[in-house]
Amino acid sequence: MRPASLQLGMIGNCAYSALVDPLGRIVWCCLPRFDGDPVFNALLDDSPEGALWAFELEELVHAEQAYEPNTAVLRTRLHDRRGAGIEITDFAPRFTSRGRMFRPVTLMRTVRVLQGSPRMRVRLRPRFDWGRVAPVVTQGSSHIRYVGPGLTLRLNCDAPLAYVMAETPFVVDRDMHFILGPDETLETGIAETTRRFEQETATHWRGWSRSLALPLEWQDAVIRAAITLKLSLYEDTGAIVAAMTTSIPEAPDSGRNWDYRYCWLRDAFFVVRALNSLSEVATMEEYLRWLMNVVVRSGGGHIQPLYGIGGEDRLTEQVLPHLPGYRGMGPVRVGNQAQEHFQHDVYGNVVLGAAQAFHDRRLLRPAGAAEFTHLEAVGERAFRLHDQPDAGMWELRTRARVHTSSALMSWAACDRLAKVAATLRLPQREALWRERADTVRERILREAWSEERQAFAESFGGRDLDASVLLMAEVNLIDPRDPRFVATVDALERHLCEGPYMRRYEAPDDFGRPETAFNICSFWRIDALARIGRREQAREIFETLLARRNTLGLLSEDTHPVTGEAWGNFPQTYSMVGLIQAAARLSARWDSVI
Repeated sequence: MRPASLQLGMIGNCAYSALVDPLGRIVWCCLPRFDGDPVFNALLDDSPEGALWAFELEELVHAEQAYEPNTAVLRTRLHDRRGAGIEITDFAPRFTSRGRMFRPVTLMRTVRVLQGSPRMRVRLRPRFDWGRVAPVVTQGSSHIRYVGPGLTLRLNCDAPLAYVMAETPFVVDRDMHFILGPDETLETGIAETTRRFEQETATHWRGWSRSLALPLEWQDAVIRAAITLKLSLYEDTGAIVAAMTTSIPEAPDSGRNWDYRYCWLRDAFFVVRALNSLSEVATMEEYLRWLMNVVVRSGGGHIQPLYGIGGEDRLTEQVLPHLPGYRGMGPVRVGNQAQEHFQHDVYGNVVLGAAQAFHDRRLLRPAGAAEFTHLEAVGERAFRLHDQPDAGMWELRTRARVHTSSALMSWAACDRLAKVAATLRLPQREALWRERADTVRERILREAWSEERQAFAESFGGRDLDASVLLMAEVNLIDPRDPRFVATVDALERHLCEGPYMRRYEAPDDFGRPETAFNICSFWRIDALARIGRREQAREIFETLLARRNTLGLLSEDTHPVTGEAWGNFPQTYSMVGLIQAAARLSARWDSVI
């Protein structure tokens, strides 16, 4: 097996996704949805028991890979030593059909001959129950069934089934089409279906990308980031997952291995904010469906920091010892204990995630008085808890403080509710929420400031530095030119940065001091530098971070500041959000060239 890496491409259709390595092997795919059973799990199991789907070219000497521009269609080219080669096209169907979005849980792959007479072997080895169960394999006239305890997959293909079943190498002498999905009969022929679905899927994504309001510079990077964020939407419910994987370590052998295949309200807000900035508001409308279910169910009480994409509130964390993990660096975890945490910034993230819906006249389902009533209950909770200890946005498992970032988001909840009340022409409610926002703001500016450090600290009365205080300018609590904020940026650069990279915090946590840089923090730094007038420094750092993307333009959660290697779950929505926001902040204006 080729050593695992995060040099991966993602395909998907807002129902499921798959990760494809540089050789065109599918090494990660959870079905029937993002948080489901990884039927292809070689990313976490590089043993002979690892599940993958590969088209192995004999005597391979070179591979290259790229997305079809402005789409989620991925092409991988493999070349052998004789000059023969194949092209693998991977995509998940997504397009409008019969008045609705068609997004079947179906993986489509086409193998085309580039030149010569290449010989390849098809290795299609799904497994079930997190790799514990091999399927029962049966063959039909033009299909193969992989039967598991709770899921049956059917492969329809026009390649020789005997060769596929036996993993026998054969000459590829024509285009071959492979459709893996539910155990259902196709309505049309295999080749015809694949060709039509590919064309319609590519057309859909090109149209979607064309509608984006892009910055002048770095357009390709922004489009790829935007498509990646869109693919993180589970459209059936409106939830947005933080990443597609579980248990990719934040740093080598660190044990910091977590399951990110759920919807964090914090991360989802930032995804919505980034896509809104590109004039893609449909994702916000879908997310608000999911969010309002969470809000109404809470009844003005506790809201968890994360939920399952189907609204599940119990995400019990467990370790799977039978899986070796990414590069053998376990443990592999399923579920996430953070569901049990009290993270008080969540209430601000709820209000922030919904706020634009009260002001944006483009929406098909704009928010109104009923939604405001529900959000006021969330705001009451935010105000009540703004000065109470919690686990904080970094989800510390053994330490509680009054975190500045949590108080900041509580202020944002009160501030945005005041603005919504003004839009709804409710002057008494506006006055109430403005008074509360002013109260919280005054406490933050007084109690989070550390005279000793000459910076805003990570907690009230504390001294430790934390990158999250950079959000004070982003959510407009403070003028970025305020000398206190400028001094904070300077302090963070001295103590948390290593070259272009920024760590989350300086104090040891449950696992010691973090070894890697957290990508979103590096982008927050860029935003802060631009706001305080250091645009050239910000641009230089941004270009360095862009160069750290993988060759397909994707980012994971973390970057090692010494090796530059990607770590952490993948692709990380937070990181792609940061890329979009930084490009928008730093780009030259369109009217400078037109």
